[in-house]
Amino acid sequence: MKFILDREKLLRPLQVVSGVVERRQTLPILANVLLEIRQGILHLTSTDLEVELTARIELPAEETIRATLPARKLMDICRALPEDARIELDLTSNKSIIRSGNSRFTLTTLPAEEFPDIGVIESRNEFSVAQNTVRHVIERTHFAMAQQDVRYYLNGLLWETLEKKLRVVATDGHRLALCDAASPEFTAKDHQQVIIPRKGVTELMRLLEDSEQVITIQIASNHIRFSTPEWTFTSKLVDGRFPDYLPVIPKPGGNVLRCNRSTLRQALIRTSILSNEKFKSISFGIQDKTLRIVARNPEQEEAIEEIEIEYSGKEIEIGFNATYVLDALNALGSDEVDLNFRDPNSSCLIQGVGDEDSQYVIMPMRL
Repeated sequence: MKFILDREKLLRPLQVVSGVVERRQTLPILANVLLEIRQGILHLTSTDLEVELTARIELPAEETIRATLPARKLMDICRALPEDARIELDLTSNKSIIRSGNSRFTLTTLPAEEFPDIGVIESRNEFSVAQNTVRHVIERTHFAMAQQDVRYYLNGLLWETLEKKLRVVATDGHRLALCDAASPEFTAKDHQQVIIPRKGVTELMRLLEDSEQVITIQIASNHIRFSTPEWTFTSKLVDGRFPDYLPVIPKPGGNVLRCNRSTLRQALIRTSILSNEKFKSISFGIQDKTLRIVARNPEQEEAIEEIEIEYSGKEIEIGFNATYVLDALNALGSDEVDLNFRDPNSSCLIQGVGDEDSQYVIMPMRL
């Protein structure tokens, strides 16, 4: 079968699905993109066996066809053609032929029957929510995921459906990030906890837009699927039990420090320049209305910053990893933040003033 379409119409969905294709594959077919034409729609699908992504293009064609083409070569060809080019694809033989103007390319195909297909998933829970809501909860939490931890269930993002809200949690054992999202479109039926692996979270961040467009989420026993009119993304779930995170979160109160978020952030950036390169340790010395931030390194160098704060509590000196504190401050959107301390050996709770949906817990470092 042959079909013709504009370069720009094909290039964008190709760029979307090609992000899933790994440069090194265990199976040759995983380097290919599956092209399917069904009921006047061209479906482009790629997978690495952990995640699957399908993009859709309307195409005035009545025939049904399935073929696979090398994903990166096809995308590179489309990129190299002029912006206003028209592309003709001939998928009628074992080799596909691509024509555009005076250019002609012949690509080797692999049988479409060999392409892995997750297919229909048996959803235990299905709900709808705005894209920007999903993007928001991921942006607020994803940085706290573990990286290649032997506790494999920490190398992902916990998604929990609660009554009338979605909760997302990440932890690497040293810090924890939590974000709740309530939405008028949220209609989850049951309480459920699943863990999305790092690869799935990364791809979602690339796909999601800051848009009010509603996205449908289906959660099955082994997979989670996100669907919009333009694309469908499916990820395997991590087979493990996420630790009970609620006891880790300190209750607000006790020694409370309030300050301008930007002022604290800039002070931390400057002092961390002279912190220990490996541990990024800094100390907070809190007395009256002043926060004294100190960083030292093995070369006996030192950086000191003092900023004005509002504080209710006793004098305290406590150590932190500067990167962990900065990550939490970067994720928050409020102008002022509250830091809650109990004592130098207990974790710190960070929240934005007026932003109770996000909570960040950081374990202290020994000074």
